[in-house]
Amino acid sequence: MQKKPKKLSKKISANGRDSGMRGTSPERVRLILKKLDEAYPRVTCALAHENPFQLLISTILSAQCTDVRVNQVTETLYKKYPNAKAFAYANPTELQQDIRPTGFFRNKTKSIMRASKQIVEELRGEVPKTMEELLKLPGVARKTANVVLGTAFGIASGVVVDTHVLRVSRRLDLTKNVDPKKVEQDLIQVIPQEKWILFSHQLIWHGRKVCQARKPKCLECNLEHICYSKDKTV
Repeated sequence: MQKKPKKLSKKISANGRDSGMRGTSPERVRLILKKLDEAYPRVTCALAHENPFQLLISTILSAQCTDVRVNQVTETLYKKYPNAKAFAYANPTELQQDIRPTGFFRNKTKSIMRASKQIVEELRGEVPKTMEELLKLPGVARKTANVVLGTAFGIASGVVVDTHVLRVSRRLDLTKNVDPKKVEQDLIQVIPQEKWILFSHQLIWHGRKVCQARKPKCLECNLEHICYSKDKTV
């Protein structure tokens, strides 16, 4: 009598290397979230701000610029321009020079002034609390809107996908896409909604501190045992 082939065990190994812990399997995703919680239990947005409007402006400024540089600029910027009205009716040439260190200062000045004017004249000076309204503001795409909604209002509208989130999520095989919109949709499918806000912050911090672009610090990474990226340095 021919013996039946043995079924593959679905038991999760201690180091997470078995076949059931590949890609976006629920077990593997839960382990990734657990390890991120251990490493970054209470992280939040690195952009310094005192209110939703400042966070909006800082996020616009952060395009193609580090958060550290943005914080250096806004430390004096928000003293000079304390509210939306001040930005809306600023001298554009002067504002360009004030934000010049963040790069792309001409386009950013236009976006900031137009968005501020819209907030003042059409939104009673309040930053919108919905994705639909935020996306109507000049200079605001999904990443910026998700940052503002998640950090300022605690609204989990999606997953922030910046360069760090894109890189780390691909290395962890949570997505195979490179387009931020498609990456966000992939992550939304596998990450529980109640974790979207914290997960975004955790991947950003992990990308800055450990899973860096050119030379990831795999020996310092508590996700190394479940990561099979070709970029690994161990």
